[in-house]
Amino acid sequence: MVQRRGQAAEFEIASAATSREEIGNPVHYGTRNKLASLGISVAGKTARQMTRRDYEYYDYVIAMDKNNIRNIERLVGGDDLHKISLLLDYAGRKGESIADPWYTGDFDVTYADIVQGLEGFLKRYE
Repeated sequence: MVQRRGQAAEFEIASAATSREEIGNPVHYGTRNKLASLGISVAGKTARQMTRRDYEYYDYVIAMDKNNIRNIERLVGGDDLHKISLLLDYAGRKGESIADPWYTGDFDVTYADIVQGLEGFLKRYE
């Protein structure tokens, strides 16, 4: 999205797990398939654990759901820098969590929610 908007140089984007179950594993096949259908490659991507250094380094720590927020705060010792937020907060859906397709099996709905949240977030930089 930032590339299409000509904003790639303005962002450094990373993804990290808030739990240890998938560390080292490739992107889930459902996510991989959904993104491939849109021409987005995740080749070579594997899950890694979020760290306190990530929290200190990045300006925003954006979570998909409330469980992730709880895990992030546990991993980093709170949110004293007020960086942690839910993605859908940026879409005017304050406090809403994105449904995890691991459980729902609905990668289309999850993708649509993520796009909506990211569009809301990126509007701050237009």
